[in-house]
Amino acid sequence: MLAPGNWLCSDLELLQSGKHPGKINLTDVDAALNILRYLMDRPAAVIVKHNNPCGAAQAGSLRGAYVKADLADRIAAFGGAIVLNRACDRATAREIAKRYAEVVAAPEYEQGSFDILAKRKNLRIMRIRALDRLAKFVGAPVIEFKSLIDGGQVVQWAFEPRVKKASGLLPAQCEHQGKLYKVKKKATRKQLDDMIFGWMVEAGVTSNSVLYVKDRCTVGIGTGEQDRVGVAEIARDKAYRKLADRLCFEAAGVPLANLKSEREKRKFEKMAAERHGGLEGSVMVSDAFFPFRDGIEVGLREGVTAVLQPGGSERDFESIEAVNEYGATMMFTGERSFKH
Repeated sequence: MLAPGNWLCSDLELLQSGKHPGKINLTDVDAALNILRYLMDRPAAVIVKHNNPCGAAQAGSLRGAYVKADLADRIAAFGGAIVLNRACDRATAREIAKRYAEVVAAPEYEQGSFDILAKRKNLRIMRIRALDRLAKFVGAPVIEFKSLIDGGQVVQWAFEPRVKKASGLLPAQCEHQGKLYKVKKKATRKQLDDMIFGWMVEAGVTSNSVLYVKDRCTVGIGTGEQDRVGVAEIARDKAYRKLADRLCFEAAGVPLANLKSEREKRKFEKMAAERHGGLEGSVMVSDAFFPFRDGIEVGLREGVTAVLQPGGSERDFESIEAVNEYGATMMFTGERSFKH
């Protein structure tokens, strides 16, 4: 959105550099802002690595949002770019300082918080004052440029989700061979809340993608795959691995990979498996429709209770049948989320 005073990353203040920020640092922060602009109604944190979120969360406090986002994928978040949508307070700074990060960006730093973060000498601490007005960037047109090998340019408008509230979602139903198929169970308010949260995060995830969310926090994120089943499985498998690592870290204070005992490793992996990787009761979000029921069943078998997808497949009836068989619910967005 090119206009006077609308600068974000282009006008950031580098309060501490350690090492000078590189291109990937700036584009990671920008990728986080692309998601955060839809999450400004409450404290939120997004941690990005290589332009895709490792974890994204909202909570009642900024510290709570950061901790949730970090624990969603501690492994990937290591060395990532942390972007906060509220002024960084001391409680949040203390949590961030416990771990290695490349970047932290916020609209402001409350008294004492900068000094806590500055002890991490290589941490790039950025202030983006306009970040507290990020919500005004919702709906603003953004132009994307892609350079071709021969010097040509592909220029297009970036995807902007039309659906931003639960009221914009559509009932999952379709007609096939003269028969009307409908999802039997209605989505609860909490499920709708997680659906919208997930759809806003989905706007910043590279296609093709599937993610699982629960309590306004990502549980597993699959990005940039070539097939729908494969990316649903990747997101599922990541949820299992990340939960096992989290359980190990909380119990023993070390990452799962650092355990020398294979028996101990298997113990935490078993614990994660018993909890289905934390996927039970989660919402499965897909950026494009499921062409067959096999993709959606990846999540349903793990205890997913709700699904959000664009709809529009000739075989939507298969997905509707699957959801009904598992006692889950589903809604359609009526639009595809597309990011490349």
